[in-house]
Amino acid sequence: MRIGFVLFDGMTNMDFAGFYEAITWLAILEAKENVTWSFCANKADVTDDRGLNMKVTEVLPDLGKFDLVFLPGGISTRMLRYDDMFVEWIQTAKTATYKVSVCTGALLLGAAGFLHDKRATTNSSAYELLTPYCAEVIKARVVRDGNIVTGGGVTSSIDLGLYMVEMLTNSEVARQVQNKLEYPYYQVGNLGDIYMGRQQ
Repeated sequence: MRIGFVLFDGMTNMDFAGFYEAITWLAILEAKENVTWSFCANKADVTDDRGLNMKVTEVLPDLGKFDLVFLPGGISTRMLRYDDMFVEWIQTAKTATYKVSVCTGALLLGAAGFLHDKRATTNSSAYELLTPYCAEVIKARVVRDGNIVTGGGVTSSIDLGLYMVEMLTNSEVARQVQNKLEYPYYQVGNLGDIYMGRQQ
């Protein structure tokens, strides 16, 4: 399974780190075969919203080569959604099996056209911004509509990561990862309720 992490200037690092920490346990626990990941951006290095500089492994790759593409959020998404070149790059993820975002990363999925007729969520401060891009904004920490999975604000990135671990494997593996993270808040075995937006 190939995972592409999309990074960009002004991103919120917790959005990325929470999901990254959870999902990469798939490889550590050998819960799925051939799990690899790559850090992708539109430039060779990016700086988050607090000044942390990060080098990427691939500049503007075709995101369609990944099985899962993940987008974090951050204040800069409010402008990036109008950046035609950046959005066109995100659109190369069209053939990726899973398109996943947390926080205002959903605005980028929306700008790329991936949320049309879909239910989705984002940071509570951006519900109105997300509304034009999707069929319905759900006020929940994780919302799945088909193979589009969106998370709410900041720390929900951990819930989102655990959700994807459980969805891609099973409850037992999700519980193992949850224990590794010492994160008691995710409800293992609640996939159906999360899908319906009932987890508040």
